[in-house]
Amino acid sequence: MDIQGKTVLVLGGWGLVGSAVCRKFMEERPRRIIVTSLRKKEACEAVDQLRKDFPSGGRNSFVPWWGNIFVRETLKDLSREDILGNDKYRAMVIEDNLDELTDAVLKRASLYRLIQRYKPDIVVDCVNTATAIAYQDIFHVSREVLKGLKVSRISTHRTSARQAAEKGLREATERLLCTLYIPQVIRHVQIIYKSMNTAGTRIYVKIGTSGTGGMGLNIPYTHSEEKPSRVLLSKSSVAGAHTLLLFLMGRTPDAPITKEIKPTAAIAWKGIGFGEIRRGGKPVGLVDCPLDKAVRLRSKLTLNMRDAAAATGKTLRSVYIDSGENGCFSRGEFEAISTPGQMEFVTPEEIAEDTVFEIRGGNTGHDIINALDNATLAPTYRAGFMFNAALETMVELEKQHHVDSVAFEILGPPRLSKLLYESYLLKLVFSNLNNVVKTDPSTLSAKLVALIRDNAQLRSQIISIGIPILLPDGKSLLRGNTIKIPPYRGESELPIRAESIDKWAHDGWVDLRSKNMAVWRSRFKSIVKMVEELEAGETSSRTMYTRNYWNDLSEIDPGKICGWIFTYEEKGKRMKA
Repeated sequence: MDIQGKTVLVLGGWGLVGSAVCRKFMEERPRRIIVTSLRKKEACEAVDQLRKDFPSGGRNSFVPWWGNIFVRETLKDLSREDILGNDKYRAMVIEDNLDELTDAVLKRASLYRLIQRYKPDIVVDCVNTATAIAYQDIFHVSREVLKGLKVSRISTHRTSARQAAEKGLREATERLLCTLYIPQVIRHVQIIYKSMNTAGTRIYVKIGTSGTGGMGLNIPYTHSEEKPSRVLLSKSSVAGAHTLLLFLMGRTPDAPITKEIKPTAAIAWKGIGFGEIRRGGKPVGLVDCPLDKAVRLRSKLTLNMRDAAAATGKTLRSVYIDSGENGCFSRGEFEAISTPGQMEFVTPEEIAEDTVFEIRGGNTGHDIINALDNATLAPTYRAGFMFNAALETMVELEKQHHVDSVAFEILGPPRLSKLLYESYLLKLVFSNLNNVVKTDPSTLSAKLVALIRDNAQLRSQIISIGIPILLPDGKSLLRGNTIKIPPYRGESELPIRAESIDKWAHDGWVDLRSKNMAVWRSRFKSIVKMVEELEAGETSSRTMYTRNYWNDLSEIDPGKICGWIFTYEEKGKRMKA
């Protein structure tokens, strides 16, 4: 892809890799680069430096944006603790991550707003997503819930104490729901996919992570947890889940071209200097504990004490190497981690070079998505060769046992079972596609109702697998004791509205209303037109949907029909082998 004149969005553009990516992009003369970071100070600092480094680019070449891309717009400038410490905000996060992805959830997301505002042609995602999610530390939050459960079990007659325990447990549980890793990473990928699709973004490159700097389960680096650290392994787990979701996005026809470069080493460095050492953005304050103030070790060790040491009024100052988001390392720390056989390191400029080369259409060999495409076991020639034999065997058994094998509602979704049975009903009554096309919808509806009324065995088969039958009046439902649609989501009863009936009928009810019959008539017209537009005697490989495939339009094959619907109507076509 030609980068010149394009709008580029660099998520995490203040960071070590993001800064290098921005600088590398300037060699390709983009129209503008949107540089994002969590904090306003960081985004503006990054843009100021780029304007200084590339004065010829013009003031509008670099645009700062700041905020948390994993929450809704109204929360983007709040710290995580501010969000989790507020009942109302916690409810928002739970709703946004655990509910279905509705238009409302999508359009209030800060990431959606950002992408719609600038409509980037290219998105390079340098945010360490796995760290951002996994270092919320579900294990710590879970311990708080367990502690709250323990307290709530203690019998107490004091109402105030009981209420306080219940309040603490409720808050801890809500924090746990806000911390669940997989819902967060799923929602993030859903939002970025839909946002880029709407904005017309053409290519997305993720700078990912292995979670361990390329090391294995024997990694010696932890933050005082057990070895190997569960928190660190959570980071690897989230990173892996994220990669597989991007793998799926790369197989989605209307998604941007999707790539991931996954460094498996420490990334260094941003600068070397002498000065104040900061941890979490704050200076490390020096304290002192003279020998005569030593704490006596008795039966219990207090982890956090207020008066064990006295502040000196000074801060820690030393020589450091700045590794960007991973913080500053001492010479000893850097030397240990970079020793051959340890994490070693890769420079951000090398990552940036690979990123831009991939965007331009080059092949670095470092795109994880491409590697997975080539390493996974795809559909095989042998399986394709045996496909017809399997179908022929099933057809013979159907004849032998005088049954038609239509749907069991085991594969899912219920919509598939609904479509299979609707097309099967049309097959029983009208035999072929042309007969359906020539019949008006009300007649189609009436004749299918007559079949359902008179054929108790067929009626029983449909409703017994959880697929109800909606009669033409739109108000009467033939059903079993349980139904697949709508799915159970904590509520045993749901209000019935006209739009709800339409949605449920679409998703998993055999729908005998005339308006659904009109859909089937139109659907069959499209298939007939597709076949008839082929030149007589067409035998090339350009389409498989030939007259021969549809058995000269002489019958309705529910499986083939539903395969066509999922490919063309549902836009669910497989993109890669």
